[in-house]
Amino acid sequence: MLAASGSQIYRCTLRSVGKRGCFVAIGSFLEKNYCRHQVYNHHQQPCRHFSKQETPQLVSITDHLDELHKIPLADVRNFCIIAHVDHGKSSMASRLLEYTGNLGHDRQATAHQLGEKTTTAYNQDESSAIIKDNADTSKETGSKSTKHKEIKEEITLLDTLKVERERGITVKASAASMLYKHPSATNDQGWILLNMVDTPGHADFGVEVSKSLASIEGAVLLFDSVQGVQAQTLSVYDKARALGKQILPALTKIDIPSARPLEVALAVSDLFAFDPDTIMKTSARNRIGVRELLDSVCENIPPPSPLSDDDGTMLRAKVIDSWFEPRRGVVCLVRLLSGILSENDRISIVEPSIDGKGPQVLKDNYSVQELGLVMPDRIRTGKLHIGQMGYVVAGLRDPREARPGSIISLQKTMQTLISNEMELPSSAALTHQSVLYASVHPMDGDGFDEMHAAVNRLALNDTGLEIHQTTGSSNNGGGPFLGPGLRVGFQGLLHVEVFRQRLLDEFELEAIVTPPKVPYRIRYLESKNYKRPPGAPEEEVIEDLTDWPEQGHRFKVLEPMVDVRILAPMEYAGSIMELTKRKRGIKIRTKPVDEHIWLFTAAMPWADVVTDFHDDLKSTTAGYASFDVSEADPPQQEADLVKVELLLNSEVVDPLAFVCHRDAAQSQARVVCQKLQEVLPRQQFVTVIQAKADGRFIASARIR
Repeated sequence: MLAASGSQIYRCTLRSVGKRGCFVAIGSFLEKNYCRHQVYNHHQQPCRHFSKQETPQLVSITDHLDELHKIPLADVRNFCIIAHVDHGKSSMASRLLEYTGNLGHDRQATAHQLGEKTTTAYNQDESSAIIKDNADTSKETGSKSTKHKEIKEEITLLDTLKVERERGITVKASAASMLYKHPSATNDQGWILLNMVDTPGHADFGVEVSKSLASIEGAVLLFDSVQGVQAQTLSVYDKARALGKQILPALTKIDIPSARPLEVALAVSDLFAFDPDTIMKTSARNRIGVRELLDSVCENIPPPSPLSDDDGTMLRAKVIDSWFEPRRGVVCLVRLLSGILSENDRISIVEPSIDGKGPQVLKDNYSVQELGLVMPDRIRTGKLHIGQMGYVVAGLRDPREARPGSIISLQKTMQTLISNEMELPSSAALTHQSVLYASVHPMDGDGFDEMHAAVNRLALNDTGLEIHQTTGSSNNGGGPFLGPGLRVGFQGLLHVEVFRQRLLDEFELEAIVTPPKVPYRIRYLESKNYKRPPGAPEEEVIEDLTDWPEQGHRFKVLEPMVDVRILAPMEYAGSIMELTKRKRGIKIRTKPVDEHIWLFTAAMPWADVVTDFHDDLKSTTAGYASFDVSEADPPQQEADLVKVELLLNSEVVDPLAFVCHRDAAQSQARVVCQKLQEVLPRQQFVTVIQAKADGRFIASARIR
């Protein structure tokens, strides 16, 4: 049982009849020392826990790059860190890098000393003395206070984009390899090679999370000790569980005065069926529990399984991710499943079987120009061996030439690989479909070409973008005020905001982004007045509202539905249920998570979620609520919807059109007309703004 003293229990499975277990605790809960029973690791070889007095030998991957090939596949652990937004994924990843020596020997030694002191202080209910212990240790090691401050606060090393550092979120997954000495290792050196992937937490970047989970065997699931279980926590847990990954639960931020580790641990165990005694307690800020987290990864996450037909010579490397760099072209992050990859090797890329189709070998082949490990800075090694995860530069110009899940092999052995039907590990298709669309226009009418080039460059690194040229009734696509533009598909509202900020940060371009729209399914009905062309489909998906059926056609509209999960304090239950009903939510259910937090679920139209639901929810709950969405079952529902067109001086501006429920068309049209009246520039002539639906004008405004 979880003790209020903050003790952590470890379970070591003994090789004996009945599979008896020994339990060890830190602090005063059970014993002062770690267990010294003879235990066995995953490979049925003996190992022994460190005693409390023993300090693990410091080892750094930077000192042993030439010896990594000696580490067998059985001593490799591939894992990622998943959690809700701002629950400390990147901070914990940076502390793991620091603890394993990737950031230098001085920082590693300091991290070990501070980590041991703060962990011991917390476990002995001396959390108030943690900061003092940190300061004392800093003086003992002779480090300056400014240097100590840099060490303590540099905890977002894997967040490389400017938008990630400014917003404190992770947008794109990143990886790093580490070396850690642990008794479960089978090699003579006692080393475990850890390949870690840091992932985004927001549902809008779920493609990045899926790519990460497809390349690892286990995941560390973090829970904020203050906020508890949040909406995206459920989302990433569902993804990891669906893929059959080993999940290690851990609490973060346990040293914050308002933390509730005991309550959160019990809520986690009830909601996710975790044993409370297996939930680790950590804090990246004061390095509490970092060593315990590394030990748990080594002991509980299984090593990657070798390929059944691996003869040690056939190269097979799986692409985890790829991105574009202006000077180097495409950089691929790969994981070696078998064989050895060296610089100057001639390689080919094959896409494994998906949906019953056979493997497809791409026609081009490439020469490996550079490769090495990521730690998280790239270190050129010249070779990659089985079990290692590293980067490859081979002269590709488009990341779509090396999609996640593709297999890299030597050109000279590709024919043997295919003809002998050797094992090509298949991956779940990481294809995605945009869930909402918006028109993007330059601030300056003459800046379309520059904006188009910038958006295409962004799309090379952001596979979630879907880009199309806008079409419209006017010659320039966006009317006399917006000018030409692009129709871009996004994965969610945060994705839209990040897109705009990256355009500004990386290309110094300000863009006008119209309100997002969702795709609709149109089902045509028989009509005496309007006959469908021969062979025309009876159903079609409308992503661009310029394709909306004209006035007079008979049709039904199916709008996309999503299941919404909201976690918020129970005192806001009435306001949340009222907001959900106002947004046409159905199947509303509630469930208590703990004494303070309730879980609300409902099915809602996706169009009502993407407009202003997030802002209304935050306003209703004073910012305490979080929510995530997933596709509903059934994914679409018939609704009485109507298209509202916006006209400026009698000319239709297609990017401003929107679809809404017929009953709310007039009220929403008036709001849009008033907003346009406020934001559009004043001209030397009167500008007439009109909204039109079902062939009649329902709202208007004038700019004089």
